[in-house]
Amino acid sequence: MGRHLFERFPDLTAQADQVLGYSIRELCVDDPRQQLNQTLYTQPAIFVVSALAWYEHLASHGKPDFVAGHSLGEFNALLAAESFGFETGLRLVRRRAELMSAAADGAMAAVLNLDAADIEAILRDHGLDQIDIANLNAPSQTVISGAREQIARAAPLLEAGKARCIPLNTSGAFHSRLMEPARQQFEAFLASFDFRAPAIPVIANVTAQPYQPGAVAANLARQLTGTVRWHESIAYLLALDPGQQMVELGHGEVLTNLLKKIRSERQVAPVSAPAATVHERVRDWNLRYPVGTRVRSAIVAGAVLVTRTEAVVLFQHRPAVYLDGYQGYFDLDELQPA
Repeated sequence: MGRHLFERFPDLTAQADQVLGYSIRELCVDDPRQQLNQTLYTQPAIFVVSALAWYEHLASHGKPDFVAGHSLGEFNALLAAESFGFETGLRLVRRRAELMSAAADGAMAAVLNLDAADIEAILRDHGLDQIDIANLNAPSQTVISGAREQIARAAPLLEAGKARCIPLNTSGAFHSRLMEPARQQFEAFLASFDFRAPAIPVIANVTAQPYQPGAVAANLARQLTGTVRWHESIAYLLALDPGQQMVELGHGEVLTNLLKKIRSERQVAPVSAPAATVHERVRDWNLRYPVGTRVRSAIVAGAVLVTRTEAVVLFQHRPAVYLDGYQGYFDLDELQPA
């Protein structure tokens, strides 16, 4: 992974070695100690290879109109948007990897051929309330994350119909409420850095919309416990221009294949609720809760947040309201008045 990139960018490769304390080339190309599949090493490796791939792409193609990254890839998107430099990005990713690799509790599973609304209904009907939606990868591909025992119980229930449930080889329940201690520690770490506003619009995982000013640290911290709204992020971009060209940088074609899947399913993808019901919920919220209402979120433990806008319908199916503090949209399902 990244062999020709290490040869093309020797100075950045040496800088990565200095930050990490080991040879990034040896890890990615030879992996003599079989460490590459461990979260602690996987994340820095992917970040470095993706960063070098970006610099290679930039030299020959110039800057794109938008950038986005799936989970860890959002750090590379922010690097491309010049919110921070290579060394800072790698230090952030190294700390993120340390915190995530220490999260030993919980499990994750990919659910295929079932939309997120149906998954949530099955979990709710069977009292599996310690499971969160981690990734919305495509209309028919969702990743769930949470308590290990509940993930195991959920699998046969989800597979009772046409769905497939595939356990994932992860060390913890990433992008779930079980990552709250890691989120708090990462938030404190992020506070020691100064970030620039993105020079290119960056689509945020947790909001599926472009980053707002001053939101870099908040979004990167919230990402650890929040849902990666990849399908909605791509839907946002496709709504701007259905025929636009998208290029995946880094190793592999996972996101390219997801894009094909999203494009093929987008026109027939079920929505989470009938449009009239969604609009009624938004109207009811706005009648009951004015701008400035203090709320608590199911995915941000202990925090009291404040609404900045009225509730709106995003992507024709998602009732949401913009909150101060985290600088992003939260689903109404996640909120309760404080």
